Amino acid sequence: MIFRKAKFSDVEDILKIINDYAEKGLMLARSRNVLYEGLREFILAEEDGKIIGVAALHLVWNELAEIRALAVEPNKIKSGIGRRIVDMLTEEARELGVKTLFALTYQPGFFAKLDFKEVPKESVPHKMWKECINCPKFPNCDEIAMVKEL
Repeated sequence: MIFRKAKFSDVEDILKIINDYAEKGLMLARSRNVLYEGLREFILAEEDGKIIGVAALHLVWNELAEIRALAVEPNKIKSGIGRRIVDMLTEEARELGVKTLFALTYQPGFFAKLDFKEVPKESVPHKMWKECINCPKFPNCDEIAMVKEL
């Protein structure tokens, strides 16, 4: 298994793994356009030429970044792939000088194991919500805010 940055040729596979979960209501869908625009943010896990895990580090504001679009193929869950991707993105965040890392998630237990703490959504900086206006669930967000201080 290899972990690497995403390339243009990966967009369709990234779209599929994310939107398969989105169709089940387990994460937010992403468009091709959003993936192309944010391609540099993604780290992928690849096994035998197949993408089996993805996530992105999205810089939001001064020293604030989000782990987003974390998805692992269902038959590979609990194999450490998600943890490894988040660890790699956390290290990248540290190198960039990020002080606060957050995730909006339906899987708080996973992030808690990685030292993220659940916080009330109202307590996080407003910049964190800048893209929420485009979400189909806005303003009735049911994701859980998790924060990790670096």
